Amino acid sequence: MKNKCIIVGVTGGIAAYKICSLVSSLKKKGYEVHVLMTKEAEAFVTPLTFQTLSGQRVITDMFSVDFVPDVHHISLAAKADLFVIAPATANVIAKIAHGIADDMLTTTFLAAECTKLIVPAMNTHMLENPVTQDNIAICRKYGMRIQEAAEGYLACGDTGKGRLPEPDEILDRIEELLEEDKFLSGKKVVISAGPTQEAIDPVRYITNHSSGKMGYELAKAARNYGADVTLVSGKTSLDPVAGVHMIPVVSAADMAEAVIREAADADAVIMSAAVADYTPSETADHKLKKSDDDMYISLKRTTDILASLGKTKPEGQVIIGFAMETEDLIANASGKLVKKNCDYIAANSIAEKGAGFAGDTNHVILLSRDGKYDIGMRSKEETAAEILKHCLKGRS
Repeated sequence: MKNKCIIVGVTGGIAAYKICSLVSSLKKKGYEVHVLMTKEAEAFVTPLTFQTLSGQRVITDMFSVDFVPDVHHISLAAKADLFVIAPATANVIAKIAHGIADDMLTTTFLAAECTKLIVPAMNTHMLENPVTQDNIAICRKYGMRIQEAAEGYLACGDTGKGRLPEPDEILDRIEELLEEDKFLSGKKVVISAGPTQEAIDPVRYITNHSSGKMGYELAKAARNYGADVTLVSGKTSLDPVAGVHMIPVVSAADMAEAVIREAADADAVIMSAAVADYTPSETADHKLKKSDDDMYISLKRTTDILASLGKTKPEGQVIIGFAMETEDLIANASGKLVKKNCDYIAANSIAEKGAGFAGDTNHVILLSRDGKYDIGMRSKEETAAEILKHCLKGRS
């Protein structure tokens, strides 16, 4: 993935400034990034800015001789793995829909045979104009991918559809399109993520420190590998995962109901959520008032979702559980593997620096009845990919 070449085409819309962040993120991830700009785009962001962020010469003049002596738009088009135009104005969408190539960007785009992604951004009325919609439909007909514009307040003062999606959303879509290994195509994968909240009264609840990041990265990776993904998520501060069926839940009981229902026809279930083991025996219907005495709350067990899945799993289904421990990691995780009839347990220690809740890295050891595989300390994105490849790749 990191050896891939990405061309970013920037056209003359106010949202062009957002693409600086996109180019920077792509470069940090190790991609080779080339930026092509229209003359109109230069009115919003200078070529020098993109040249600094990408580490590559930004070409704006198709007839310039001040670069390597080859047919540049042809050589660049040939090496590209993906070509994204963002923001894509109504004007450039009309051009590419009808094969007009009158500058470096559109000429290179026409010559490229790689995956192409168009991200429209413009005034709502321009976007909704039947001519623009027809041109977008033509682009789709020719196999180009369209990332839908977002809704919100626009630079022109209108409110509606036409905003450029956030750079992280475009990056996510790019990485989904770049992934060629679709080994989960045709498979349904159910993933749980985040914490649960167990209500004490209408104001207070019991929860834990789970951020949901590991589960969300698993959902993204499974989607990228071609799976039909259902993500059952407790309350988090994370953005929803595009292209994934999201089921929001609050309590352990909510999560149990959703996961067990969705798991019935799933090829794989990954329980990465931090589900509460106990919940208040009774939930007050009014705010409990404080007093000078200590308060005692009676707790009862919640449904053990992983154990329930292990007891009823259909033939061929793969169940992956998570075990976060503070001590005796391997012994405790191995016991959980057998007791709950899992195929794999992803074990990690919250006591290890850089692993556990909230952070962007994790150290997971995958346990199965055949042995163990130490993934090592990696980003949660890389960890998710390794879990899926190790546990699910190669299964019929």
